[in-house]
Amino acid sequence: MRVGMIGCGVISRQYLESFDQLPDVQLVAVADLDPARAAAAAEGRDGVRALSVDELIADPEVDTILNLTIPAAHAEVDLQAIAAGKNVYSEKPFAVTVQEGEEVLEAAKAAGVLVGSAPDTVLGTGTQTARAAIDEGVIGTPTAAMATMVCPGHERWHPQPDFYYVPGGGPLLDMGPYYIHALVTLLGPVASVIGAASRPRDTRTIGSGPRAGEVIPVSTDTHVTGVLVHESGVLSTLVMSFDAVATAAHPIEIHGTEGTLAVPDPNRFDGEVTVRRPAGEGWEALPASGGYSGAGRGIGLQDMAVRGEALRASGELGQHVLEVMNAMLESSESGQRLEIASTVARPDAVTLEDPRITA
Repeated sequence: MRVGMIGCGVISRQYLESFDQLPDVQLVAVADLDPARAAAAAEGRDGVRALSVDELIADPEVDTILNLTIPAAHAEVDLQAIAAGKNVYSEKPFAVTVQEGEEVLEAAKAAGVLVGSAPDTVLGTGTQTARAAIDEGVIGTPTAAMATMVCPGHERWHPQPDFYYVPGGGPLLDMGPYYIHALVTLLGPVASVIGAASRPRDTRTIGSGPRAGEVIPVSTDTHVTGVLVHESGVLSTLVMSFDAVATAAHPIEIHGTEGTLAVPDPNRFDGEVTVRRPAGEGWEALPASGGYSGAGRGIGLQDMAVRGEALRASGELGQHVLEVMNAMLESSESGQRLEIASTVARPDAVTLEDPRITA
């Protein structure tokens, strides 16, 4: 798979670190609205060219576009790439609105190209070991889940944090994909949601970089909570906040009739999975039993290259999660429980015998 990367911002560094470990994926070109950033990303990489966005999309040497633009541009760039006959793999969220995501999937189907969506962290040993434990009945029948992410806000460390505080950002659309993709991977698709949200502050102050001290406006909710009702009947409680300092809760806890499973941070690929049983003495660590070991951002591209239409980090999964998140925000405004129109097959498990990434 010959990849052209559009967007050379902060997150691109993690993808660039992974490309040499992906045996079926080759980075051949990069582009950014800032030509200097594209040149810096290509520097020292044999065979990688720095192009303009239009040049990269039209390049016959590129068959797949890795879209690392800001969320508001995800759908636009994806549609341009699909129109040029390219596969696309988008950073999260899949799009900003449900309609935008639907347009991308419909265009890809008509063009006969593949669509993938981050996060691919759910393919690592952390989430996949938890998946294996659930499937093996370690905690009996799942009944409920808790997913918690709180922090003071990304403006403290990100030098250009504006997009986190406009529609398409906020803790739900920024961090929510990690947690909801994991919940769907572990427990299956979501049937309905109930949401509540708040925006305690109308401004934020940039804490680092050349704009440190600059005050930026906030136009999206920064604390979002609610309940996801899975098709299986499991109830997942979600808390996503840029308005809290810290939490002692596990990132994700899955409660079952025979125990509770603690799942590591879904923004990481690995991490310890532990279980607490009714007759046990504290939390018991489980050995890694699934997932791509040693994975980093970009393993979703490798999975796409190997599995084709059966890719796990699919656009359909990204679209389902996007609908769930937008429904939570809509529910927070209306006070109504909302049904989720889409569904998605629970992605196939990643076993330890799956094709390896290189060491």
